[in-house]
Amino acid sequence: MTIDKAPISFIPYLKSVIWGGNKICSYKGIEQTEPNIGESWEISAVPGHESVVADGTYKGLSITELIDRFGAELLGEDVMKRYDGKFPLLIKLIDANDDLSVQVHPDDTLAMERHGSLGKTEMWYIIQTDDNAKIYAGLNTAMTPDNYAERVASGTFAETLTVHDSAPGDVFFLPAGRVHAIGAGNLLAEIQESSDITYRIYDYDRRDASGNTRELHTELAMDAIDYAIHDRYKNDPVASEVTNAEIIKCDHFTTNRILLDGEIELDLDSDSFTVLMCLDGEITLTYPTGESVIKAGTTVLLPAAMTNIKLNGHGTALITHS
Repeated sequence: MTIDKAPISFIPYLKSVIWGGNKICSYKGIEQTEPNIGESWEISAVPGHESVVADGTYKGLSITELIDRFGAELLGEDVMKRYDGKFPLLIKLIDANDDLSVQVHPDDTLAMERHGSLGKTEMWYIIQTDDNAKIYAGLNTAMTPDNYAERVASGTFAETLTVHDSAPGDVFFLPAGRVHAIGAGNLLAEIQESSDITYRIYDYDRRDASGNTRELHTELAMDAIDYAIHDRYKNDPVASEVTNAEIIKCDHFTTNRILLDGEIELDLDSDSFTVLMCLDGEITLTYPTGESVIKAGTTVLLPAAMTNIKLNGHGTALITHS
């Protein structure tokens, strides 16, 4: 059986969380059936939350079942070998109605040792912001693990984070080990390794509806943190006249921003699948067997066997491959 060379859409997993809001569903044009939706897992192979195809030929199949059927036709030969036949990324939308916890993620080595999992390097692309929205990323104070423990004990660790003003189009790269928090008022796209491992360091002492605080992972985080001070935590802006610009390239994924006003042709890499996220506007995706209209808030998976497409319309999109 040969895979259809057409985009694949999945049913989003909408996650209600203490800091979530009501922007994601309206942004995606879908009904919100529960409060405080903080995350939409657009494409996931995380065990227990594997994405399911929303429509078309493969409706009802999970992403794992698609890989079992089509292997390299879906993932690409290189990705099949590197990740042992597993989908290596987790694609999300995040709506921070309140500040997220101060946290850090382990790298691949530490995550595999402790959890049998990939680590969590990620990136954020800011889609919308409220007034005075902030992103917290990277340390502003040199410290050691002992200093870290003292700061956590005294309740002052959050003061050591670098604070950034946040605006639509901003890009933040967060390699595993970088302490961070998403500030209230940010709607963003998150592209990350396929991992749900987070070490929570500080959560503002807030309580859930039952009066309980969320678990902190002070000791686990200590060995995961990159304590170095870096020159730059926020990526340089991309010129608005550049139609197709690479914004992140790391060992785990490469992401380009497409700023579309008309038509462009993309020659995709057959060694990897491609994820297309339409962030604003409306884009018509044309391929040899048909065309699909991709609206803002929509994410599709393009199989590795689908190597030549055209994009037409007006809007902004992210194109990601492993």
